[in-house]
Amino acid sequence: MTLILTFVGATPVPGGSVGAAYNLWTYKIEGSSQELPQGHRLALALTSDINVLDPAALPGVASLEGMFLQKDSLEARQYVGQVISGSGPQTIAFVAPVRASMGEVLLMKTTSGNPFVSMPFAVASGGHTSHAQRITVPAAGMPAYVGRPVADFAGQLPYASELFGVYHPLSGWYSAYTAMAASAAHPSSEFANLTFDKFFGPEARTMSDPALAALAQFYDTAETGGLSPVGLVNLFRQYFFEFDTFLGPPVGHIWVSPGGTVEVVESSTRRTLVEKAVELSEEVSRKTEESLTEQDDVADAVKEENSRDTKLGVSATGGVNAPIYHADVSASFGMQNTVKRGSEVTHKHARTQTTKATSEIKRNFKTSFRTVTETTDTSSRRYVLQNTTNTLVNYELRRKLRKVGVQLQAVGTRLCWQVFVGDPGKELGLGDMVHIVEAPDSTAVQKPEKKGYPDDQKVTHPLSVEFVLTNGADTDAENTYEPDTNPDVGIFKPDVGKNDLIKFRFPFTLPPPPEGFEIRQDIPPQVDFHGAQVQYTIDAATLGMPGGNPDPGTNAFQLRLTYANFQGNKSLPFDVTVHYTLRADKKAAIDKANQEAEAAYKKEVARLQREAYGKAVHERLHLVSAMRSRPPEDLRSEERRVVFRNLIRRLEQAGQYPKKEVGGPQLWPFPEAEGIQHLFDVDEMLYFVASDFWRPGPVPPPTVTSSSTGRYPLPPEDESSSAGSSTAPLQGQTVAGWYSRAEKYKAIDGADTEWRVDYLITEQTQPAPLGSSLGWLIQIDADERRNEFLNAAWVKAVLPVRPGQEQAALRWLTSVEGEAGLDVAYVPQTDDPNSYQNKKNGEVLGLLATQLRGDNTDYRVTQTSEKVFETGFDPLAGGFRPAQPYQVFDQWIEVLPTDQVAAAAVTYDPKTGQQQLP
Repeated sequence: MTLILTFVGATPVPGGSVGAAYNLWTYKIEGSSQELPQGHRLALALTSDINVLDPAALPGVASLEGMFLQKDSLEARQYVGQVISGSGPQTIAFVAPVRASMGEVLLMKTTSGNPFVSMPFAVASGGHTSHAQRITVPAAGMPAYVGRPVADFAGQLPYASELFGVYHPLSGWYSAYTAMAASAAHPSSEFANLTFDKFFGPEARTMSDPALAALAQFYDTAETGGLSPVGLVNLFRQYFFEFDTFLGPPVGHIWVSPGGTVEVVESSTRRTLVEKAVELSEEVSRKTEESLTEQDDVADAVKEENSRDTKLGVSATGGVNAPIYHADVSASFGMQNTVKRGSEVTHKHARTQTTKATSEIKRNFKTSFRTVTETTDTSSRRYVLQNTTNTLVNYELRRKLRKVGVQLQAVGTRLCWQVFVGDPGKELGLGDMVHIVEAPDSTAVQKPEKKGYPDDQKVTHPLSVEFVLTNGADTDAENTYEPDTNPDVGIFKPDVGKNDLIKFRFPFTLPPPPEGFEIRQDIPPQVDFHGAQVQYTIDAATLGMPGGNPDPGTNAFQLRLTYANFQGNKSLPFDVTVHYTLRADKKAAIDKANQEAEAAYKKEVARLQREAYGKAVHERLHLVSAMRSRPPEDLRSEERRVVFRNLIRRLEQAGQYPKKEVGGPQLWPFPEAEGIQHLFDVDEMLYFVASDFWRPGPVPPPTVTSSSTGRYPLPPEDESSSAGSSTAPLQGQTVAGWYSRAEKYKAIDGADTEWRVDYLITEQTQPAPLGSSLGWLIQIDADERRNEFLNAAWVKAVLPVRPGQEQAALRWLTSVEGEAGLDVAYVPQTDDPNSYQNKKNGEVLGLLATQLRGDNTDYRVTQTSEKVFETGFDPLAGGFRPAQPYQVFDQWIEVLPTDQVAAAAVTYDPKTGQQQLP
């Protein structure tokens, strides 16, 4: 019978004594009693670079009872197995790293005190039999430790949280004012000229009025969500848990001799400091500084990004700015459906957002190490590494990493009033920058200095010749070689046996020359073998290199040994120093630049006044670009007030709020204001901005001329001439807003010229605000959200209903928004409650309001949504589940760096190069 070895599987180690980085690996051996005699030792021969733990060190693992591990530092294999006891299949188990790979395995058998003997076996019944087979085994090397398992942190309280929301418009009910706006947008349609009174009465409730019926037929279900006056906001809370810390990859190595002491100074700096020293990172760093460079925690980073995201509606919920995402229109009024769809939107955004924040935080730290004898930097951290052993010790400097857990929980649903407000930014004023410019300097312009050619460069390239034995037995590279009849081959003739032959000619490809330089052929390269016992030739003619050695065309360099003794080394390093000189085209470019500079100097003398003008504009651009933005909370508060003013005007038109007549007495509608605040959370009003491209405009757009200032009315430029056609002194003038001007370009077809409205930038300005290329109205002391608000076609305002007032708010809204569609039969959706069957839209809205009133006023629901702050972290099996109201439904892990570094003593196997266990 053929022995059969089968991989059973790899499972977590019971008891968690070795952490999640190791698994229990199990294999089964089947064979006859003659092949598997009792009392013999049966083992798997694995490569020695696999990190198998000694079973004797894990007494609490039942599967390892009777197992042994035999290692020999002189052998390339290790043996793990057991003594055969009993008949039938035998099991071999051991603990090794989690990561798997395909590797070669031998099946060995022996008796006590005797060497192991290899046995042929197969890995499947009827399979090929061999003494060595490839099968699933643990991957070589040390395991990657990422901290303890998530389950170990059950009960951990969150250290931060962030509130999210997803808004769903509910279709079926038709808002009077939104529908009248749609009517005005389609003057030739059957529903044109709709009036407010059309939205009340039996014909409106059943949509039997011809104009309303035509309106309902014109728009599909998704579009009617924009006509609806109501929607639902599903609120979600994101929790952040501090889990574990562990050491990450090494960032440096230090060798300490026996009895030696090394003092290490760690200078931990922020990215901004590093950028001042490294100019090459400026382009990358600007984006990071504009986003998250001030934050070193994922929770703070998420909060900061939300405050700048122009795609969010923002509501002040419980004193906290809660970002609200806009989801698609819901044809279902059921909470189960909207919570489920809202959870999907929240999961996608929150998971991507924390990953992005974490990625940017990882680039936020940079640590440099230097060895010193003394230091005067009191702000630095000093470490003393002392080796008290008799051996050389390698210390790895490792960054300490944090493991942060993130969970998402559905925490409630709110009924909302939905209103559209057109051209919302026209009531907001802009800040005008006042900048006084001095008179231009009239002194003479200095003549430019003539640029010379850069000096020749000498570049040393480290290379090595390998000991390549092509014949013979000198595997230890100890013999002395001289050229054979073929000079590209070195030969050593021993007294006995075959001649030893090695490679004598070595081609290399040098790195590219420095930018703008080429190899100087009149100076041969210099080769330094650092005292090795070799002789060589690099003569181009001898080596048959017509292009020279090195060859400037291919950067090829060749070397032929004429005498060599490798002295037991497998390679001989050497340095080749090559001379480079500036290319002719670069010299011509410098000459041309000098000529152009001379011409420019003469031209600048005649244009001194215009230069002063340009410098003044340059300075102004820098000042405008560096303008500090106002607090986002203040900007959002102003925008909410503008939106709410428009809502009050709508209520005036509906007769729900007193309207002051022109010339009439001042009115103080205290009861109406209190009534509105009783039904709605005015302070929690949120809004979604519609992009400017939705704004109706002339088609085709008006022709741009030299006097154009942008798509929207921009503050005028204080220039005495348009388009910079003549000298324009700026003394005593002011500039408002971000600079823009009309510029003349060659038309695409080449037939004529055309004008475009451009914005100005300099090498010192921050990236221009969003919309600069579109001719937007820009507020220089505001953020992207404000600029988008100023140029928005309209905003969708969403006013949450106060908890417990859902039914009263619906009754009030019917008097403001009308009754159109409330008596239309409701179309049940999947997962809707059975109570929605055979109901009308208005009846289903009433059931929804009743359910929300019960949920939002029940203290037990509040306790459920706040449970995490009492019981702490509860691991979510699988990391995700379909969202249910008030439950945690999503979970993931983020790894963050810290500014702490630890020194750990490590050893490496000189054969495999793998780190060894202590």
